[in-house]
Amino acid sequence: MPTVTPAEQALRAIHPSFTRPLVIAGPCSAETEEQTLETAHALAAIGIKVFRAGIWKPRTRPGSFAGVGSPGLRWLRRVKEECGLLVTTEVATPRHALEALAAGVDILWIGARTTVNPFAVQEIADALVGVDVPVFVKNPVNPDLELWVGALERLQHAGVTRLGAIHRGFSLSERSEYRNPPHWQVAIDLRTRWPALPLLTDPSHISGARALIYGLAQEAMDLQFDGLMIESHPRPNEALSDASQQVTPAELAEILGRLVLRTPDTLDRSFNFTLDELRAQVDALDTEVIAKLGQRMAISEQMGRLKKATGVTILQTSRWSQILADRQAQGVALGLSAEFMTALLKAIHEESISHQHQVMNPAGD
Repeated sequence: MPTVTPAEQALRAIHPSFTRPLVIAGPCSAETEEQTLETAHALAAIGIKVFRAGIWKPRTRPGSFAGVGSPGLRWLRRVKEECGLLVTTEVATPRHALEALAAGVDILWIGARTTVNPFAVQEIADALVGVDVPVFVKNPVNPDLELWVGALERLQHAGVTRLGAIHRGFSLSERSEYRNPPHWQVAIDLRTRWPALPLLTDPSHISGARALIYGLAQEAMDLQFDGLMIESHPRPNEALSDASQQVTPAELAEILGRLVLRTPDTLDRSFNFTLDELRAQVDALDTEVIAKLGQRMAISEQMGRLKKATGVTILQTSRWSQILADRQAQGVALGLSAEFMTALLKAIHEESISHQHQVMNPAGD
């Protein structure tokens, strides 16, 4: 039998019917009662258990559709009554949270723009004292793991025990094929810090484009995430918000049908023996790489002493630009991505500068 992870156990604690992968689906925004119910009925027909819809929408620019507000909560109640689905919506203020709970909303989620503000999260947490409702917390818009953990802890300290996290990518200045580049390592770091926390991914907001949703969903499953939140609309191109990243219920069924679900371990002795051998090779190579980096930094210190004696600055921009271009090309030729090589080289260069600075400006001088 496959191992049941602590996060999967916590997922079932949120609701006994939840199993991996939990799929939460529904429109970015509840636009009309008819659109909300049409979507819910179609999603229930393909086996979705949790219906999501934005009621209050935090928009980047004024004048954009900001949701229908409180009247939409009545539509969610009808979804529960007619389709038998659990319902969830985003809350950004204590009033949102209390109104949603009064309307029978089963699960709350806190969005990325709110998570980034500890004052706002604390106000919501204070409003939930004594109400152990399930709450999912999306990552903050910037890749700050401590802010994400802090938001979860504020809710936990308020007595909310049924917590989950949603990875929705990060707003960064770098160019990317994604609307919000995933930077999976941040979510992996959260899983490492909090292994019993259910972790979902939101490929809709990461991608910004429906064509990319399947690939991101599969990657999340291969990284052992516990579920997905995917935006679904009966007529995506007519959606009042985030039209390009929504899929029809039929398209969602096709995406979910293509997903390959893999287990975190196996009892296959041959597999485990071969994997152990390969891991031993990786360990040996890592040891060698670390040793080489240590040697490189020792040379950087020699360079620092030479520059100090000669009155030369640590940074020579033309030399750094040449290194970046040459080494990046070498890495790409060996099958390494340009993005990885850039990040690696910048980290090495930053460490080299630090070593030279310590040599040229020792503490106490």
